Amino acid sequence: MNIVKGSYNRIRFYFTKLKLKDCGKSTLFESPYEIEGAKYISVGSNVRVKPRFHIAAIDNHNGLTFNPTIIIGNGVSINYDVHIACIDRVEIGDGALLGSKIFITDHFHGDTNLESLSIPPSQRPLTSKGPVVIGKNVWIGEGVAIMPGVTIGDNSIIGANSVVTKDIPGFSIAVGAPARIIKEKDKDDS
Repeated sequence: MNIVKGSYNRIRFYFTKLKLKDCGKSTLFESPYEIEGAKYISVGSNVRVKPRFHIAAIDNHNGLTFNPTIIIGNGVSINYDVHIACIDRVEIGDGALLGSKIFITDHFHGDTNLESLSIPPSQRPLTSKGPVVIGKNVWIGEGVAIMPGVTIGDNSIIGANSVVTKDIPGFSIAVGAPARIIKEKDKDDS
């Protein structure tokens, strides 16, 4: 990163930090990035975010109100083109590594019943199946989608292009669409 671009990033992020609910030390988002609902977002220390990051804590959509919370832990690394959307709760644990082109959401645009499907998606009410919790030291590969109501346990790996629709226990490797566990490690295994 050249000096001018680096200075611009630090200045822009300085003003962004003032809008966030909390932000730790030595954290930097590289431009361009987009933040919606900054007052609902807490970011830990030593977090690095690459360009084209879009994070949205949505408190109002089509007349419905929500109470979103997004928490990004300490030492998290987020690569290019990551999108996080929240109406309920999304947590990313300390030390997590997110590859590029990842989508994390705790909600859907409507239901799958016929009545809901007859409404344009942007006009459907947002619905959540529950929070998304990503544990500590989780590695999420390129192109992964993490759906509502999912918990990924500490020290797990989610393979590239996976779609996570169900909980993944700690110390597991999961791949596929939908993601399935291909290997589980016991903490005592070598």
